[in-house]
Amino acid sequence: MAREAGEFLFVGVRDGGGVSPGPGGPGTPLRPGDILFYDTGLTHRLDLPPGSRLKVFLLSRTLIGVEDSGLRRLTAAPVRAGSRLGSLVSPFLSELAEMVATADPAVSEAIARNAVDLPATLVMEQQLAPPPGDIADARRALLPRIQKFIEQRLSDPDLSPESIARAHHISVRCLHKLFRDEGTTVGRWVRHRRLEECQRELVRAKGRRTVAAVARRWGFISPTHFSRVFRATYGMSPSEWQGTAG
Repeated sequence: MAREAGEFLFVGVRDGGGVSPGPGGPGTPLRPGDILFYDTGLTHRLDLPPGSRLKVFLLSRTLIGVEDSGLRRLTAAPVRAGSRLGSLVSPFLSELAEMVATADPAVSEAIARNAVDLPATLVMEQQLAPPPGDIADARRALLPRIQKFIEQRLSDPDLSPESIARAHHISVRCLHKLFRDEGTTVGRWVRHRRLEECQRELVRAKGRRTVAAVARRWGFISPTHFSRVFRATYGMSPSEWQGTAG
């Protein structure tokens, strides 16, 4: 009846060995601890090598909040054990499967009833995450916001990849990838923009502000380091640039 009505989902947790599940054929291989949702209304083939196990729960789609529009997406790929929620839910479901087999039926039922919230949370995350096709667009939209954030803080000597990533709720690794895809690095981009502002400021402040003061104004702590990178970039020292301008 469950298969015909499509009212339930299997939730499987890989436990050792190798598993390649998929609807009607091989799918994405599961790694240890990965969690897979699959539809009871479809035919699935599970390739289970010797010694491997798949701990399976049968849950109501309504109870865990799976809508028809999100079903295909939910069952398309496993929740990886190394993901933020996967690392929390996977060990719990694995241990729960072992416990309900031996615990008092009333206790098992009560625990299982309260544990439904965890798969429901996984469902919510999968359905709210941007579709794979939108990820590149989301990254492209994020980069200008990060660059604007940097522009507003060029004078801050404590500006760093860590503080930039933290302000945008992404990892430092992700931040570096965004700039690498543009053919540069975070540090190189920040330094380039600081040098451009210093170049302009040296002209505007000629006779009124020292080279060291201009350097500090735009986030360079060491005047010596500033002079070195300025010369390497423009082929002359800051003082020479200031003297030849206007």
